[in-house]
Amino acid sequence: MMPPPASLVFFVARPLMPHLAADPPPFRVLAAAVGRDATERLPLLLCCDHASRAVPPRYGDLGLGPADLARHIAWDIGAAALTMKLSAALGVAAVLSGVSRLIVDCNRDPADPTAIPEISDGTLIPGNRDLAAGEIAARIARYHTPYHHEIRARLDKIAARAAAPTLIAVHSFTPALAEDGRARPWHVGVLWDRDPRLAAPLLDLFRAEAGLVVGDNEPYSAKGNSGYTLRRHGAANGFPHVLIEIRQDLIATPAGVAQWSARLAGVFARLFAIAGPFGRQRF
Repeated sequence: MMPPPASLVFFVARPLMPHLAADPPPFRVLAAAVGRDATERLPLLLCCDHASRAVPPRYGDLGLGPADLARHIAWDIGAAALTMKLSAALGVAAVLSGVSRLIVDCNRDPADPTAIPEISDGTLIPGNRDLAAGEIAARIARYHTPYHHEIRARLDKIAARAAAPTLIAVHSFTPALAEDGRARPWHVGVLWDRDPRLAAPLLDLFRAEAGLVVGDNEPYSAKGNSGYTLRRHGAANGFPHVLIEIRQDLIATPAGVAQWSARLAGVFARLFAIAGPFGRQRF
């Protein structure tokens, strides 16, 4: 099948399903708005590390049932739909992962044992137990490496026209982990490590929004293994970067996605108005 013309926006109509007739692609790209290059509007790339719950046929069901493959352990619920809406609203490109984080987690260092989890939020993943080194390497080569190569290529394209491209990773988090059952009060979290150029003004902008409970490196921290994509593509190159987490119950429906995409699009537009343009800077 021929690829769509470069000038068209490519949208995934619905989340990739766990069982497919053929191997899913390692990533999906949402192009910029029709007839307009992403760099003509904002020097920004969106990425979604946990966009899909697809399990390639070669791995069966990993020993899990349909309910587990629909849970947050398999993907970031609502994150792909939110990324797509934001891409369209802002007129920027986005790169979305193509397989479940249970196959390989694209927001983990490939050398990290949690990149292919044997257990997630108390659930054993039988298909990931005692994997041979060759199988681990094959999963990384098939899905993890191409995804990150595409992010780098897209950032390089923006960098050719802008002083420094901005990378925003879109994630979502479960309202409560099964392991402890404690409710998470945050509506949105801003994850960052050493570079405050996006995080500091974003925290201020979110806190100015009425009724929002805002997490500063909550419920996760980009100072740990949750910051791999940011470190690899942002910090290593001096590009401004940040990871946004939205609570999953807020974006589990089309109405929730529409509400939060509009809110984030407005916040990001204000962010660039007050904080840009950026140059390369290492912290």
